[in-house]
Amino acid sequence: MCTYFKVKKKLDRFSVDVEYSFDRGVLVIQGESGAGKTTVLNCISGLKEPDEGKVLIEDTLVFDDKVNVPVKDRKIGYLFQNYALFPNMTVEKNVIYGIKNKKEYRDKSKRKELLDYADYIMETFQITHLKKRYPANISGGEKQRVALARAIVTQPRLLLLDEPFSALDVKTKEVVYEEFAAFKENLGIPTILITHDPRESELFADHRIFMKEGRLMRQAGDEKEPEKCC
Repeated sequence: MCTYFKVKKKLDRFSVDVEYSFDRGVLVIQGESGAGKTTVLNCISGLKEPDEGKVLIEDTLVFDDKVNVPVKDRKIGYLFQNYALFPNMTVEKNVIYGIKNKKEYRDKSKRKELLDYADYIMETFQITHLKKRYPANISGGEKQRVALARAIVTQPRLLLLDEPFSALDVKTKEVVYEEFAAFKENLGIPTILITHDPRESELFADHRIFMKEGRLMRQAGDEKEPEKCC
């Protein structure tokens, strides 16, 4: 199963022009602020439309010059840098928000399966005890866990993470790093992770690319070559 993206998008200062493919694990995208990394994620997810390009998610075409699958139908989990939790919803309602929009949720028997899976994910990320709390009443690390649980509970084909650990203090990061490593090992969802932190790249990257002003750059010491799976 291959995830492939070729994205061209004109920005104010430069144009993003990247192409890459991978079939498993975590792809880390590194680069300075303003290099176009988030634009790539937004084009993959459908939040932005590339000027031209092609996007496949596990061999399924979701964008090219003739196809543009809506965001809700791409089966992508997206964790934003600020987590984007709904402040007026409890932790539980935040987590299950995505599955309530799935067609299967209308079927009572399948709804139970979806809710049971949501309970499993909340237990996995140790947030079950927070179910009835609101985002304003939980810590930064807990918000990060809730946001990640919400992204995963829809059982996405691809997970996009935009600087998911940047807002955490050092102590909390260490705990969350362990949880994310376990998640990566157990669930195996293909993931694209944007990070400025070299340690996070070393911890989680199965594949790694570097961006500068919208282009992919080679970096000394990085011997991994792009996989030709598409």
